[in-house]
Amino acid sequence: MALALAGTSVASAKNGKEAKEAPAAETANAADELPQGQEVSETVIALAGWVVASKDNQGYPFAIMDKAAAQVLVFGGDGKLRGAAPALFGSAIGDHSAPGVAKLALSAIPGHDRTTPAGRFIGGYGPSEDAGRVLWVDYDSAVSMHPLPPGTPKEKRSERLASATPDDNRVTHGCINVSPAFYEQIVHSTFEKGGVFYVLPDKDSIEETFPEFAQSRAAAKGDDEKDARHARK
Repeated sequence: MALALAGTSVASAKNGKEAKEAPAAETANAADELPQGQEVSETVIALAGWVVASKDNQGYPFAIMDKAAAQVLVFGGDGKLRGAAPALFGSAIGDHSAPGVAKLALSAIPGHDRTTPAGRFIGGYGPSEDAGRVLWVDYDSAVSMHPLPPGTPKEKRSERLASATPDDNRVTHGCINVSPAFYEQIVHSTFEKGGVFYVLPDKDSIEETFPEFAQSRAAAKGDDEKDARHARK
Protein backbone atom coordinates (compact mmCIF):
# COMPACT_ATOMS: atom_id res chain seq x y z
CA MET A 1 0.00 0.00 0.00
CA ALA A 2 1.04 3.63 -0.33
CA LEU A 3 1.86 3.96 3.35
CA ALA A 4 4.10 0.91 3.38
CA LEU A 5 5.95 2.36 0.41
CA ALA A 6 6.35 5.66 2.21
CA GLY A 7 7.68 4.02 5.36
CA THR A 8 10.22 1.94 3.49
CA SER A 9 11.39 4.80 1.31
CA VAL A 10 11.54 7.38 4.09
CA ALA A 11 13.68 5.07 6.15
CA SER A 12 16.21 4.96 3.33
CA ALA A 13 16.10 8.68 2.49
CA LYS A 14 19.36 10.34 3.54
CA ASN A 15 20.22 13.88 2.64
CA GLY A 16 23.51 15.51 3.62
CA LYS A 17 26.13 14.54 6.19
CA GLU A 18 23.79 14.80 9.17
CA ALA A 19 21.30 12.45 7.53
CA LYS A 20 23.94 9.75 7.20
CA GLU A 21 24.19 9.54 10.97
CA ALA A 22 20.62 10.30 12.04
CA PRO A 23 17.57 8.01 12.09
CA ALA A 24 15.06 8.64 9.33
CA ALA A 25 11.30 8.70 9.62
CA GLU A 26 9.65 5.36 10.23
CA THR A 27 6.17 3.89 10.41
CA ALA A 28 4.56 2.91 13.71
CA ASN A 29 1.22 1.20 13.08
CA ALA A 30 0.32 4.21 10.99
CA ALA A 31 -3.16 4.87 9.66
CA ASP A 32 -3.42 4.74 5.88
CA GLU A 33 -6.35 6.41 4.14
CA LEU A 34 -4.59 6.97 0.82
CA PRO A 35 -6.30 5.38 -2.19
CA GLN A 36 -5.02 1.92 -3.07
CA GLY A 37 -1.97 2.17 -5.30
CA GLN A 38 -1.43 5.91 -4.76
CA GLU A 39 2.24 6.54 -4.06
CA VAL A 40 4.02 9.21 -2.06
CA SER A 41 6.39 11.42 -4.08
CA GLU A 42 10.16 11.18 -3.76
CA THR A 43 10.21 14.84 -2.73
CA VAL A 44 7.92 14.18 0.22
CA ILE A 45 9.98 11.15 1.24
CA ALA A 46 13.24 13.08 1.00
CA LEU A 47 11.81 16.06 2.89
CA ALA A 48 10.59 13.83 5.72
CA GLY A 49 14.00 12.20 5.98
CA TRP A 50 15.71 15.59 6.03
CA VAL A 51 13.37 16.97 8.71
CA VAL A 52 14.24 14.11 11.04
CA ALA A 53 17.94 14.02 10.17
CA SER A 54 18.44 17.76 10.56
CA LYS A 55 16.04 18.01 13.51
CA ASP A 56 14.31 20.86 11.72
CA ASN A 57 11.13 20.00 13.64
CA GLN A 58 12.99 20.50 16.94
CA GLY A 59 11.34 17.43 18.43
CA TYR A 60 7.80 18.54 17.64
CA PRO A 61 5.37 16.48 15.57
CA PHE A 62 5.16 17.57 11.95
CA ALA A 63 3.06 17.17 8.85
CA ILE A 64 4.00 17.30 5.18
CA MET A 65 1.26 18.41 2.79
CA ASP A 66 1.57 17.74 -0.92
CA LYS A 67 -0.96 19.93 -2.71
CA ALA A 68 -0.32 18.40 -6.13
CA ALA A 69 -0.99 14.89 -4.84
CA ALA A 70 -3.65 16.06 -2.36
CA GLN A 71 -1.94 14.21 0.48
CA VAL A 72 -1.21 14.85 4.15
CA LEU A 73 1.41 12.80 6.01
CA VAL A 74 1.57 13.16 9.80
CA PHE A 75 4.67 12.31 11.84
CA GLY A 76 5.23 12.21 15.57
CA GLY A 77 7.98 14.14 17.26
CA ASP A 78 10.06 10.96 17.12
CA GLY A 79 9.91 10.98 13.33
CA LYS A 80 7.63 7.96 13.07
CA LEU A 81 4.88 8.16 10.48
CA ARG A 82 1.53 8.20 12.28
CA GLY A 83 -0.76 8.42 9.29
CA ALA A 84 -1.34 9.45 5.70
CA ALA A 85 -4.57 10.59 4.10
CA PRO A 86 -6.04 12.44 1.14
CA ALA A 87 -6.93 16.07 1.75
CA LEU A 88 -8.71 19.01 0.16
CA PHE A 89 -6.80 22.24 -0.47
CA GLY A 90 -7.46 25.78 -1.69
CA SER A 91 -9.29 25.94 -5.00
CA ALA A 92 -6.83 28.47 -6.45
CA ILE A 93 -3.38 27.38 -7.64
CA GLY A 94 -0.75 29.46 -5.89
CA ASP A 95 1.68 29.53 -2.99
CA HIS A 96 1.03 32.86 -1.29
CA SER A 97 -1.88 34.43 0.56
CA ALA A 98 -3.20 37.77 -0.64
CA PRO A 99 -2.71 40.70 1.77
CA GLY A 100 -5.66 41.11 4.11
CA VAL A 101 -7.32 37.85 3.10
CA ALA A 102 -7.39 36.65 6.72
CA LYS A 103 -9.77 39.47 7.63
CA LEU A 104 -12.35 38.65 4.95
CA ALA A 105 -15.44 36.54 5.36
CA LEU A 106 -15.19 33.29 3.41
CA SER A 107 -17.82 34.38 0.92
CA ALA A 108 -15.90 37.60 0.28
CA ILE A 109 -12.61 35.92 -0.68
CA PRO A 110 -12.15 36.20 -4.48
CA GLY A 111 -11.72 32.91 -6.29
CA HIS A 112 -8.15 33.66 -7.33
CA ASP A 113 -7.16 34.31 -3.69
CA ARG A 114 -8.39 30.98 -2.34
CA THR A 115 -4.89 29.55 -2.07
CA THR A 116 -3.21 27.28 0.43
CA PRO A 117 0.16 28.97 1.07
CA ALA A 118 3.33 26.91 0.74
CA GLY A 119 6.22 26.89 3.18
CA ARG A 120 7.25 25.94 6.70
CA PHE A 121 4.81 26.99 9.39
CA ILE A 122 4.77 26.59 13.16
CA GLY A 123 1.17 26.10 14.22
CA GLY A 124 -1.10 24.82 16.92
CA TYR A 125 -4.56 24.98 18.42
CA GLY A 126 -6.08 28.34 19.16
CA PRO A 127 -9.38 30.24 19.10
CA SER A 128 -11.12 31.45 15.97
CA GLU A 129 -13.89 34.01 15.56
CA ASP A 130 -16.44 31.66 14.01
CA ALA A 131 -15.34 28.04 14.45
CA GLY A 132 -14.26 27.75 18.07
CA ARG A 133 -10.87 26.15 18.78
CA VAL A 134 -9.10 25.16 15.58
CA LEU A 135 -5.72 23.82 14.50
CA TRP A 136 -3.96 26.76 12.87
CA VAL A 137 -1.42 25.81 10.23
CA ASP A 138 -0.67 29.45 9.39
CA TYR A 139 -2.44 31.84 11.71
CA ASP A 140 -1.39 34.97 9.79
CA SER A 141 -3.25 33.85 6.66
CA ALA A 142 -6.08 32.16 8.62
CA VAL A 143 -5.30 28.71 7.22
CA SER A 144 -6.25 25.79 9.44
CA MET A 145 -6.57 22.02 9.16
CA HIS A 146 -9.97 20.65 10.08
CA PRO A 147 -12.43 17.85 9.32
CA LEU A 148 -14.78 18.11 6.36
CA PRO A 149 -17.24 20.87 7.24
CA PRO A 150 -20.96 20.04 7.21
CA GLY A 151 -23.35 21.84 4.93
CA THR A 152 -21.33 21.92 1.72
CA PRO A 153 -23.33 19.57 -0.57
CA LYS A 154 -22.90 21.76 -3.66
CA GLU A 155 -19.12 21.53 -3.38
CA LYS A 156 -19.28 17.72 -3.01
CA ARG A 157 -16.35 17.76 -0.62
CA SER A 158 -17.01 14.23 0.67
CA GLU A 159 -17.10 12.86 -2.86
CA ARG A 160 -13.96 14.74 -3.84
CA LEU A 161 -12.08 13.47 -0.79
CA ALA A 162 -13.18 9.90 -1.50
CA SER A 163 -12.21 9.93 -5.18
CA ALA A 164 -9.19 7.90 -6.26
CA THR A 165 -7.39 10.83 -7.92
CA PRO A 166 -6.17 14.23 -6.63
CA ASP A 167 -7.56 16.06 -9.66
CA ASP A 168 -10.75 17.19 -7.90
CA ASN A 169 -9.32 17.96 -4.46
CA ARG A 170 -8.91 21.71 -4.95
CA VAL A 171 -12.11 23.20 -3.56
CA THR A 172 -11.60 24.98 -0.22
CA HIS A 173 -11.10 28.66 0.56
CA GLY A 174 -7.51 27.84 1.58
CA CYS A 175 -7.84 25.55 4.58
CA ILE A 176 -6.91 21.87 4.57
CA ASN A 177 -9.77 19.38 4.98
CA VAL A 178 -9.31 15.74 5.98
CA SER A 179 -11.80 13.05 6.90
CA PRO A 180 -13.38 13.31 10.38
CA ALA A 181 -11.94 9.92 11.33
CA PHE A 182 -8.37 10.84 10.34
CA TYR A 183 -8.67 14.17 12.09
CA GLU A 184 -9.90 12.69 15.37
CA GLN A 185 -7.64 9.62 15.40
CA ILE A 186 -4.41 11.14 14.07
CA VAL A 187 -4.38 14.91 13.66
CA HIS A 188 -5.98 16.02 16.92
CA SER A 189 -3.92 13.79 19.20
CA THR A 190 -0.66 14.45 17.36
CA PHE A 191 -0.85 18.26 17.33
CA GLU A 192 -2.54 18.88 20.67
CA LYS A 193 0.56 20.79 21.79
CA GLY A 194 1.40 22.24 18.38
CA GLY A 195 3.78 21.24 15.61
CA VAL A 196 5.50 22.13 12.37
CA PHE A 197 3.75 22.09 8.99
CA TYR A 198 5.51 21.80 5.63
CA VAL A 199 3.33 22.64 2.62
CA LEU A 200 4.80 21.84 -0.78
CA PRO A 201 4.42 24.50 -3.48
CA ASP A 202 2.22 24.58 -6.58
CA LYS A 203 4.33 26.98 -8.65
CA ASP A 204 7.31 28.08 -6.58
CA SER A 205 10.41 25.91 -6.63
CA ILE A 206 11.48 23.70 -3.76
CA GLU A 207 14.61 25.88 -3.55
CA GLU A 208 12.47 28.96 -2.90
CA THR A 209 10.13 27.22 -0.47
CA PHE A 210 12.58 25.10 1.56
CA PRO A 211 16.08 26.50 0.87
CA GLU A 212 17.89 24.57 3.61
CA PHE A 213 16.38 21.28 2.48
CA ALA A 214 17.26 22.02 -1.14
CA GLN A 215 20.86 22.86 -0.21
CA SER A 216 21.20 19.65 1.77
CA ARG A 217 19.72 17.65 -1.10
CA ALA A 218 22.13 19.23 -3.58
CA ALA A 219 25.08 18.52 -1.31
CA ALA A 220 24.03 14.88 -0.94
CA LYS A 221 23.72 14.56 -4.72
CA GLY A 222 27.21 16.00 -5.13
CA ASP A 223 28.60 13.50 -2.62
CA ASP A 224 26.90 10.62 -4.46
CA GLU A 225 28.36 11.75 -7.78
CA LYS A 226 31.81 12.07 -6.22
CA ASP A 227 31.54 8.54 -4.77
CA ALA A 228 30.46 7.25 -8.18
CA ARG A 229 33.49 8.81 -9.83
CA HIS A 230 35.78 7.23 -7.26
CA ALA A 231 34.18 3.87 -7.86
CA ARG A 232 35.07 4.00 -11.54
CA LYS A 233 38.80 4.38 -10.91
